[in-house]
Amino acid sequence: MERREEQSGAAGAGGASALDFTVENVEKALHQLYYDPNIENKNLAQKWLMQAQVSPQAWHFSWQLLQPDKVPEIQYFGASALHIKISRYWSDIPTDQYESLKAQLFTQITRFASGSKIVLTRLCVALASLALSMMPDAWPCAVADMVRLFQAEDSPVDGQGRCLALLELLTVLPEEFQTSRLPQYRKGLVRTSLAVECGAVFPLLEQLLQQPSSPSCVRQKVLKCFSSWVQLEVPLQDCEALIQAAFAALQDSELFDSSVEAIVNAISQPDAQRYVNTLLKLIPLVLGLQEQLRQAVQNGDMETSHGICRIAVALGENHSRALLDQVEHWQSFLALVNMIMFCTGIPGHYPVNETTSSLTLTFWYTLQDDILSFEAEKQAVYQQVYRPVYFQLVDVLLHKAQFPSDEEYGFWSSDEKEQFRIYRVDISDTLMYVYEMLGAELLSNLYDKLGRLLTSSEEPYSWQHTEALLYGFQSIAETIDVNYSDVVPGLIGLIPRISISNVQLADTVMFTIGALSEWLADHPVMINSVLPLVLHALGNPELSVSSVSTLKKICRECKYDLPPYAANIVAVSQDVLMKQIHKTSQCMWLMQALGFLLSALQVEEILKNLHSLISPYIQQLEKLAEEIPNPSNKLAIVHILGLLSNLFTTLDISHHDDDHEGPELRKLPVPQGPNPVVVVLQQVFQLIQKVLSKWLNDAQVVEAVCAIFEKSVKTLLDDFAPMVPQLCEMLGRMYSTIPQASALDLTRQLVHIFAHEPAHFPPIEALFLLVTSVTLTLFQQGPRDHPDIVDSFMQLLAQALKRKPDLFLCERLDVKAVFQCAVLALKFPEAPTVKASCGFFTELLPRCGEVESVGKVVQEDGRMLLIAVLEAIGGQASRSLMDCFADILFALNKHCFSLLSMWIKEALQPPGFPSARLSPEQKDTFSQQILRERVNKRRVKEMVKEFTLLCRGLHGTDYTADY
Repeated sequence: MERREEQSGAAGAGGASALDFTVENVEKALHQLYYDPNIENKNLAQKWLMQAQVSPQAWHFSWQLLQPDKVPEIQYFGASALHIKISRYWSDIPTDQYESLKAQLFTQITRFASGSKIVLTRLCVALASLALSMMPDAWPCAVADMVRLFQAEDSPVDGQGRCLALLELLTVLPEEFQTSRLPQYRKGLVRTSLAVECGAVFPLLEQLLQQPSSPSCVRQKVLKCFSSWVQLEVPLQDCEALIQAAFAALQDSELFDSSVEAIVNAISQPDAQRYVNTLLKLIPLVLGLQEQLRQAVQNGDMETSHGICRIAVALGENHSRALLDQVEHWQSFLALVNMIMFCTGIPGHYPVNETTSSLTLTFWYTLQDDILSFEAEKQAVYQQVYRPVYFQLVDVLLHKAQFPSDEEYGFWSSDEKEQFRIYRVDISDTLMYVYEMLGAELLSNLYDKLGRLLTSSEEPYSWQHTEALLYGFQSIAETIDVNYSDVVPGLIGLIPRISISNVQLADTVMFTIGALSEWLADHPVMINSVLPLVLHALGNPELSVSSVSTLKKICRECKYDLPPYAANIVAVSQDVLMKQIHKTSQCMWLMQALGFLLSALQVEEILKNLHSLISPYIQQLEKLAEEIPNPSNKLAIVHILGLLSNLFTTLDISHHDDDHEGPELRKLPVPQGPNPVVVVLQQVFQLIQKVLSKWLNDAQVVEAVCAIFEKSVKTLLDDFAPMVPQLCEMLGRMYSTIPQASALDLTRQLVHIFAHEPAHFPPIEALFLLVTSVTLTLFQQGPRDHPDIVDSFMQLLAQALKRKPDLFLCERLDVKAVFQCAVLALKFPEAPTVKASCGFFTELLPRCGEVESVGKVVQEDGRMLLIAVLEAIGGQASRSLMDCFADILFALNKHCFSLLSMWIKEALQPPGFPSARLSPEQKDTFSQQILRERVNKRRVKEMVKEFTLLCRGLHGTDYTADY
């Protein structure tokens, strides 16, 4: 008894010895997997069973596990093990055993035809795998043989059982082919062979589907089998009879879903468009479903309407080009298009009472693209036919985009509301696309409808109708230049007439005004008709996003026309900010809007407005700076600092190109004296320092302080110059007390903009040396806890080398220590840090010749860098970073060739380095390849990718597909 216990433990615990893979142990492990409550035991059992499945013993125990006295779970494992052995270890099977293996599988399938269905399926998959491995040479007529064997009369199993087993086998065969691991050349051979063999399958399927005596379960299986075979790209004309039979089966509710699947798969094959005659025969079959579709819609049978719509869309979307080409059949194709239009406009609100209309949207893109791709003459004909259809589509889509009644909408779940929002975005995209076909007439059409709606005295209009028309307008205006449209002035005139009784309508009115902000910049006289609406909406928390984003767009696009309204805009904004109506992110947007607005004013005006805008916050900050730090006053401080930095992001009074990237960027200085932002920053500098002194430990507050200066530096560029000395001093103090990444990022910004100017070089150099020495000390204490600081430090060093290599000339800079720390950073597990370190080396190595200290350190420690790079390529770093390491190798080769040729041979000498999987020849080839390539960086990247796969044992495996 003890011995048996021991053995069971070995099985459960993934015992290693091959002798353990016995039938008894497999059964015990399966029992453990299914019934042991301990999750760890389950996992161990699963691991052990996976080893058992691939062991040589699997050939022996699999058959025994299929015995009739075993439970289905055990039989299933036996069948699965057989499939794994056949599909993955085919080469282990001697050719003289093929026939007996085939015969055994046939016997088992016949036995299980009346047994457990899940075991039967696994056995069928195993035989399918065997057939694919033997076709076409060792088993030329595999499919025909299967059909013949299962139709033999002398079988002990009843006819229906045999028939279902055969259909299961024929269904899994194409599926197994799609997922098989056959080599490419074999895949082609087998595909051809299967295409021929479908001649043995389709007549049988037709017969079974059309036979009145066939039970429902058999016909269901036939349709699934057909579905499976058409995915092998069987010529559509060979499927004609079966497709027709599947159309007939749509009348049977039990077979409906399988018929839809089969028809859609058959029609959607990429190759199907070659068989135009068959496609033309399908149109009447699809049109013949219209009555069934109408009935389903009437009875609220969403499944049926959905299925029929899928069929109509599959034919229209996949083959519109081929069918449009048949000009003489234009009427039948137009009838199909109208049927799809019916599906688009299916009654009910998506996604609550219908889910079908969304299936049709891509069809309308496809049809339009195909019409517009014809040569001029044919296009003109089709434009004439289809322009009215697309005008009708716009009406249908705008109807579908309408909100339900407030009462009904109140009952929708948040998930339904979100799905409806996404659906409306899809409609918006479709409308924008349709504009290409219909052009300016579409806008006139929408404007006329809206005008009639708002001016008609006869019937009261619903807000939903107005909202949908505006939504259509906004969808187009957001992405298409409507500046030349003659209906926009009328629309702007209509907007104030809309009686806004509802949040959704108000939101759309706001977004429509926002979409027209560029037009307003060209027609400033119209600003006054919509600006009051926007300012009024600012006070409504429910319209927060739409009103603030619209004001921001107006302030950005129309800022030079807004001075007359500035006082009012600032007053209203101040009021809502003080009342705390909006969430944090909208407050930040509002400050950006005010920054744009103030940029266009005279300097004294700006200062006056800034004073009134910022004073309350400064007073609040002064109070907070006195208080003992706690979580609630921290939130308030971060909020105020955020408001200031967002204001300074857009407050830019100098005129310059919008390209903020280039270092050559020069701006015209402000003629009227110091920049207002600088004036304000100098006024609050002491206060900010005071806040900092209390909150130095808090990364969020430090980040918020740095953000104010970083945004200001980026916007003001040279105008920021007066602040450089005091900011450098403050940053140095901050970083020396508690090093934080945000201080390094701001230092990098200052280096980028000011380091090359002689007047600013001394304070920047002093700051650079200070943060470097503090960071080097951090490295001595153990930098692993600060990957963000190391990342920012590497980026700072790279920026210094790029903009001002002179920073590396200073004797007080320990270049050797910096180099060694960067090598250490290459070994961090965090990808961004490694990337930044690689970036540092690719900037450093080209300076070998011009900066003496750099040349010296590379000569002394370059070998250490190379070894770190080879270790990373050898498997220590993520494969996604290989391009970065390739850049370092390329730079070493280009700038330190003689050193690299000496180091790389030495470094690769030790056995097992950088990977135990490499042969000396492979290492030698790699070093020669690298040393030869000094011009083409892309080639070096390819070599490194190849080499890292060899090091990791992944070369030639499925994993290489990730590359």
